[in-house]
Parts: sequence; C-alpha cells; structure tokens
Amino acid sequence: MKMKEITNKTQADLTKLLNEKREALRVFRFGAAGAKTKNVKEGSTVRKDIARIMTAMNALASKSR
Repeated sequence: MKMKEITNKTQADLTKLLNEKREALRVFRFGAAGAKTKNVKEGSTVRKDIARIMTAMNALASKSR
C-alpha cells in the first residue's frame, strides 16, 4: 500500500484498515509458527503498512489540534 493511497482516507477508514492489518499480521505469525507460510516477506510488508497507517493517523491528529 502506497502512502498516497493512505493519505486520502479518513480517520475512521484508517482505524478500520489498521485493525485489518494487525489481524493479518497476527494470522501471519501463527502461520509462520506452524510452517504454513509460503511468502516469508509478507510479515515485513504488513508491518511497514501498519507503520504508514499510524504515521498518517498521527499526522491527521496533529492537524486537527
């Protein structure tokens, strides 16, 4: 997910997307523990997406102050 896509979303959309990404990371971790994961780079990309979303949320929060 690109930063341009994230910056166009509202706070509610970002919160929903953040929850989805955190759930995907949890599923990935349990799949990796059970050796069911084929794509090992998926974990790092999901973590980076979570960081991008949180950065955008913090930027929106600081603008509204």
